Amino acid sequence: MPEAPLLRSASSILRTVLLSRLAPQGPGCVRKLSLNLPYQKGLKLNLRSSSLTDRQTLHKESLRHARENWSPEKAKDAPLDSPEETLWTCRADGRVRLRIDSSCPQPPCTVHQMFYQALDKYGKLSALGFKHQGKWERISYFQYYLLSRKAAKGFLKLGLERAHSVAILGFNSPEWFYSAVGTVFAGGIVTGIYTTSTPEACQFIAHDCRANVIVVDTQKQLEKILKIWKQLPHLKAVVIYREPLPEKMDNVFTMEEFMDLGNEVSEAALDTIISAQQPNQCCALVYTSGTTGTPKGVMLSQDNITWTARYGSQAGDIQPAEVQQEVVVSYLPLSHIAAQIYDLWTGIQWGAQVCFAEPDALKGSLINTLREVEPTSHMGVPRVWEKIMERIQEVTAQSGFIRRKMLLWAMSVTLEQNLSCPDSDLKPFTTRLADYLVLGKVRQALGFARCQKSFYGAAPMTAETQHFFLGLNIRLYAGYGLSETSGPHFMSSHDNYRLYSSGKVVPGCQVKLVNEDMEGTGEICLWGRTIFMGYLNMEDKTCEAIDAEGWLHTGDSGHLDTDGFLYITGRLKELIITAGGENVPPVPIEEAVKMELPIISNAMLIGDQQKFLTMLLTLKCTLDPDTSDPTDNLSEQAVEFCQRVGSRATTVSEIVGKKDEAVYQAIEAGIQRINQKAAARPYHIQKWAILERDFSISGGEFGPTMKLRRLAVLEKYKDIIGSFYQLQNK
Repeated sequence: MPEAPLLRSASSILRTVLLSRLAPQGPGCVRKLSLNLPYQKGLKLNLRSSSLTDRQTLHKESLRHARENWSPEKAKDAPLDSPEETLWTCRADGRVRLRIDSSCPQPPCTVHQMFYQALDKYGKLSALGFKHQGKWERISYFQYYLLSRKAAKGFLKLGLERAHSVAILGFNSPEWFYSAVGTVFAGGIVTGIYTTSTPEACQFIAHDCRANVIVVDTQKQLEKILKIWKQLPHLKAVVIYREPLPEKMDNVFTMEEFMDLGNEVSEAALDTIISAQQPNQCCALVYTSGTTGTPKGVMLSQDNITWTARYGSQAGDIQPAEVQQEVVVSYLPLSHIAAQIYDLWTGIQWGAQVCFAEPDALKGSLINTLREVEPTSHMGVPRVWEKIMERIQEVTAQSGFIRRKMLLWAMSVTLEQNLSCPDSDLKPFTTRLADYLVLGKVRQALGFARCQKSFYGAAPMTAETQHFFLGLNIRLYAGYGLSETSGPHFMSSHDNYRLYSSGKVVPGCQVKLVNEDMEGTGEICLWGRTIFMGYLNMEDKTCEAIDAEGWLHTGDSGHLDTDGFLYITGRLKELIITAGGENVPPVPIEEAVKMELPIISNAMLIGDQQKFLTMLLTLKCTLDPDTSDPTDNLSEQAVEFCQRVGSRATTVSEIVGKKDEAVYQAIEAGIQRINQKAAARPYHIQKWAILERDFSISGGEFGPTMKLRRLAVLEKYKDIIGSFYQLQNK
């Protein structure tokens, strides 16, 4: 693929910083007068030498307005103009009353104020890392800031209107980041779209958010937009950044062309727009995955973003770069709030170094990136951690007898110690020996040698997975929140950890349970600076979510222990109400089945308005390395299970097609063991079936973040489910 210079037009601004502000500061920093930044895949930045006078002149032009308007002192004391009376709005140009009270008195700030304050502390540090021609390259925080300003001016030139959106449809990259930040600087609203979205889904979001510009990364994504452009009355231009344009098109620009457009907008004009921004205005839209209906546009204010980036991350023990520069790998979809707040906004707040994985990260290359980068903090959805676990199990099964026994011994003694003494940092000699001889090497092979914090969220995690990583001496810290809470509202950390819990409420936030049952389980309701502004253009849905007193009703059920740790028991909408009136939360039963039967990949409980419970099961299998779709081949762990129960099956079709007697009997025995532990007979699984293919995103059973789409599963497998209850309904 031919290379083209990236952002030649930005070079004049960058040159000014090199002499006046940048100096060598050790590893990871940019060297003065030696900014070697070839950009990824066809993108390269060339800097020419310039005289001191030229640099000083450009420096005055590009940063004078920002310095005058955004000194740290002014940012701290900036008043909030026109405080609003209402806590919610459904208008993109609306404002809300910020939830500032005695429990959460911190002064609000905008995204630009947050970034400009960070420059004073972290400007010389590496901000963004990416792979180019096999080598890691870095962009400093000064460069990141100036690229964001350049992008902002480019969007303004293309006609970005206030409270309209820039939609980004592409894999994580520096371009995604500075396009997002530039959108906010320009007074727009950044809106991520999942790369797996169909053209129809892209059309719905782009139309709903009134996207003036759409940024895409590949020709494949560009083709989606070209198909729907005529149905998007607000769309003025498209920008492509990872691949070249196949041919010249009207109003379609390469990233280099786009950034050059910004030269026609003055720095003063941009600063006028920035200075008018308020913390209670919308700056980001996060669309729900639509697992239970039409996607909803979650409106997040500048205060939502900046407050959560600071205080939500503090609750997770994320360190400022003055103490230790955090290094993270960005690979989860930035259209999801978890990745966006963790990778993008928290990175700016604390001066983290964010390194971008390759687009095929979830198809196998993530481990290579982790080994090269060695993050200090890492986040993954449960399915990512499960994939790592399954890969280790496969490698272990193929290892020699002694190596396998050594690993099993090391994990066994470590798990026992971590379960029996979870709060103790004093480890017995055998545990320390196991870590030195075995487990430290495993963590190094995974890229976790320096990783001090490992997080998960977005979906429940099985006890099996948590125990497995505890056996490797890796604590998985849970967080709990929604798109509607700007990400984390509860966080776990080294000092706030309890197995199976979602941690404690972030300081400054509040929680209450409503409609509690006899065991103290009720609907989780939340309050605080994390709470969203409202659903774009959906007043009825907003009023359903936020009550008259301003509390967000999450729709999740859970309970709090005496120390304030939260335990999620399920979704209220997922609650199965049997024909006999029994309320059955499905998740605990589904997790029990997967724990009892290691051959089971996914389990979904069924029985709403029926006389008894049934279950759909899928088997663990390998994934296609190119598509990540499930194959017919059983995983090593599944094959091992088959051999243990007397079956020679190595494929799913062998088991399901021939109804392998040994496997079916073993599963039935496991189901009966689960039933014996049930609180009452209505909780028993009476019938079950094994499906021919595991659940997947492409199959429609999972949403983009690997959440189970229960309604879609009920529809797709309605014939099998109908057969469970056929005799009953006759």
